[in-house]
Amino acid sequence: MYKILIADDESIVINALKFIIENNFPEECMIESASSGRKVIEQAEYFRPDIIFMDIQMPGINGIEAMKEIRKSNEGIIFIVVSAYLKFDYAKDAIDIGVMDYINKPIDKDVIVKILKKAMNKVDLNKKKRSEELSNREKLEIVTPIIENGFIYSLIYQNHREEELANFRTLLSIEEDSGYMMSLQFGDIAPKGQMENTIGTTVRLQKEYSRIKDAIKASFNCCVGAMMGNMILVFVPKAMPRPEEEYEMRINIINEARKLTRELRRLFDAWFRVGIGAIHNLEELAESYNEAMRSLAFNRSDSVVHVNDLPLLKSYEEDYPVETENALFKSIEEGNLNRSAYYAKAFFDWMMERHVQNVMDVKLKVLEFVLRAERIGFESGGMVYRFNMRSEYLGTVMNMNSYEQLYEWFSSKITNVCHNILTKKEENTVDIIKNAQEYIAKNYSKDLILDDVSKELQISPYYFSKLFKKRTGSTFIEYLTNMRMEKAKELLRNTAKSMKEICLEVGYADANYFSRTFKKNVGVTPSEYKDGKGSEDV
Repeated sequence: MYKILIADDESIVINALKFIIENNFPEECMIESASSGRKVIEQAEYFRPDIIFMDIQMPGINGIEAMKEIRKSNEGIIFIVVSAYLKFDYAKDAIDIGVMDYINKPIDKDVIVKILKKAMNKVDLNKKKRSEELSNREKLEIVTPIIENGFIYSLIYQNHREEELANFRTLLSIEEDSGYMMSLQFGDIAPKGQMENTIGTTVRLQKEYSRIKDAIKASFNCCVGAMMGNMILVFVPKAMPRPEEEYEMRINIINEARKLTRELRRLFDAWFRVGIGAIHNLEELAESYNEAMRSLAFNRSDSVVHVNDLPLLKSYEEDYPVETENALFKSIEEGNLNRSAYYAKAFFDWMMERHVQNVMDVKLKVLEFVLRAERIGFESGGMVYRFNMRSEYLGTVMNMNSYEQLYEWFSSKITNVCHNILTKKEENTVDIIKNAQEYIAKNYSKDLILDDVSKELQISPYYFSKLFKKRTGSTFIEYLTNMRMEKAKELLRNTAKSMKEICLEVGYADANYFSRTFKKNVGVTPSEYKDGKGSEDV
């Protein structure tokens, strides 16, 4: 069924066109008419015609202006101009609007039929094209998530061939040859900031996956994987930054991820966390995935954790204590001496229970664990690698005559690695805070903000803020304010500088604000303190 609108101020023309259409295309057309420019615009909005016969010389709004207005809301409509005469300017305007054809009055039946058939064919083609576009879009909406999911898992499991990777990138319009992985996890928040009820939350949010995916894509230009338990993996294509750009890029990524977690919490009433890996080439994206996962495992309380802010699985036989193994190496990464000793003993006991007769296998496993633990120590900066430092390991282990000796050696090596990691982590934290305090001491007189200090230290403001509060017991603002107050008190006691000079010297541009802050923290105004009313000597 074709919807046709006839616009002409002469009823005889309208009736003639209706008669020709109804007699030559019976049961094929719905016809309406309008006798002014304003009416044809209004009718075009609610009738949504496929074809309009438009007279140029319409009362009020002329035909050209009416067509321009209609075209704004209906780009696919077909215009056929009907006029007793066609001025050149009108013809030029009509061409710009996209008029399909022109009919001169008086109307010729055969011409009308021929042009109308042409218009109907064009309507059919447009509808077919639109239908195909919608069909392709529908198929793409179904297929794209599957392609994205396949692409992500082929990258992190590195089971792709070069041509397959190229095909994925073409299908997903990915131009970058590098990027980073994010691991989005969700559950209910427990009292100590840990996640709980992940199974229940997963069941509840399973039907919301599409909305979650849309929220992620609204924040990042990315590929989103399928929901796997309480986790969704996300790949974000990103060009490898220059060294001087890495910090700012990381901060922007973290800030966007924090906005995303807040929005997801608001929408779905659940606790969301994001672990973020570093940017790697596509061939090495598995490492970014491992970094994202390690970030979440290392820091279990923050909503967003980036691997570059931190000091820093497999298939087993049925009864293999994989959880004990994972817990052991997680404890080693954390430098937790007691937990490392506990899980080392638990794993050794399992070997004694199940494989006591397999002496060589037990010794090899002990060697494997010690070497793996020491590698963690090297990667964390807690140990110094020397090529021949392990030269006696193999001989020592092979010559042991009892499991008691083997366990003592195993335990001592694990304890040593753990101690080195713990010491180095403590040193790193102390160095960060020490450097921060030195920077603040040198720059407290400037308009100093937390972002300035965190940028100097090359860690994110959020991570620095938490670390600073944990180590000093004060927030950054509290610490800076206390330092400024102490410097102001010293200047008030020991110099003859004016209040304005002291105010500027300790980092305050507004003397009134300085005075209010001083009284709030010291208990008296700067003037009263200078007069001895609040000094330590009184």
